[in-house]
Amino acid sequence: MAVPRRNRRVALVLAAVASVALAGCAGVDPEPTKTGPAGTAAPITAEDPKAPVELTWWTGQEADAQAILDKKVAAFHALHPNVTIRSSSGAATTDDLLQKLSAGFAAGTYPDISYAFGSWASELGASGKTLDISAEVADPAVKWDEISEAARETASPGGRTIGIPALVDNLALFYNKTLFDRAGLPYPTDTMTWDEFRTTAKKLSDPSKNVFGTSFDVTGGEGTTWALWPQLWQNGGQILSADEKSAEFNSDAGVKAVQFWRDMTVEDKSVYLDQTAEKAIGLFASDNIGMLVSGPWALYDVGTAKTDYDVTLLPGTGDDHQTVSGPDLWVLFDHQDRNRAYWSYQFTKYLTDPEQDVTWNVTFGNLPLRSSEIESPEFQAKAKVTPGYELLAKNLDNARNKRPTVQGYVGLSAAYGKAVARLLQGQGEVKASLDDAAKAADRALADQ
Repeated sequence: MAVPRRNRRVALVLAAVASVALAGCAGVDPEPTKTGPAGTAAPITAEDPKAPVELTWWTGQEADAQAILDKKVAAFHALHPNVTIRSSSGAATTDDLLQKLSAGFAAGTYPDISYAFGSWASELGASGKTLDISAEVADPAVKWDEISEAARETASPGGRTIGIPALVDNLALFYNKTLFDRAGLPYPTDTMTWDEFRTTAKKLSDPSKNVFGTSFDVTGGEGTTWALWPQLWQNGGQILSADEKSAEFNSDAGVKAVQFWRDMTVEDKSVYLDQTAEKAIGLFASDNIGMLVSGPWALYDVGTAKTDYDVTLLPGTGDDHQTVSGPDLWVLFDHQDRNRAYWSYQFTKYLTDPEQDVTWNVTFGNLPLRSSEIESPEFQAKAKVTPGYELLAKNLDNARNKRPTVQGYVGLSAAYGKAVARLLQGQGEVKASLDDAAKAADRALADQ
């Protein structure tokens, strides 16, 4: 994967540190170029679309992915010789980009376009440094509705569209056929319930052979947090109140979701507790974990290991098998220069058009950004040799709720994740612990 999801737990910690700095940077420069009401900004127009322009693009990618993107830059330059794009990873790791952006806002050295984790959207949107491309994406020719709703909403914190989704993903259930065959169990289907999941995990577990039915991330980071949101939603609960000012994950629905996993870990002992967020995929690939709640970033590792596996929908509550999506973004920044703003958008639109995305995201192994790409020869070729790839792409339709984009989500996630990590390791009582976490989350929300 271009950006392994396992890095998200680091990213949210950095977001908590950088959000203070970002808030302090807002207003250093004049008001953004587009100053209309949220979602109603005027279209971006160039002062002179033929004038020479130089843009800086921080991709957040490692060498192999960067090589693909550099070819995109060269192709765009061939079409528009007056536009020069200086493309680089931007930082040593993707996780470092937020702090570098924060420093760049203060020093005036920030880029025109940057990769950003979706969890950073609120902080970046509140920085006063982003463009608003709401009018651009409203153009029917952009086919904005081909991108999943969760991704579109993540790109529009506070109603201002600050960028275009760069990568989309979701959680599904990977299952190890070797372990199922060894245990004589039928493979999971898209109608599996959570109760059936629990029963199956117990049957798969064999402590004498270091085999676990499933796993769970107990780092206390976003990997811990977002894995539970689908069950919370399936149970009828919500992360936040309707006005987004207080936490509601400690509702009966939320308690039920956490209690389910606590019982599996403490009573059934069928769950491998991953203390690093980096071991579970490898253990699944080596036939030590039977079922894995994971996403498209796991496809490369299990494919390389030649694991006999497949993928189905998350277990459900009744007929509800909804999942969670964690989209990332290409965020566009304002330099008080109409030509730079115009070409920043034009390049980002070019990069995310279906014809380009299939030779970037699909070629590299990420999910297609747009629903129309599923019919492309590139996607079909990838799906033919990659079990679970097509299901994961179509599973985006099951991401019916979105992770909050309020600024206080970083603190909320940290409070909830730490509580869940302790509970799954047998510490504390579920309801009391979630109530305490909700109070901490409310303070984080109030501080923004």
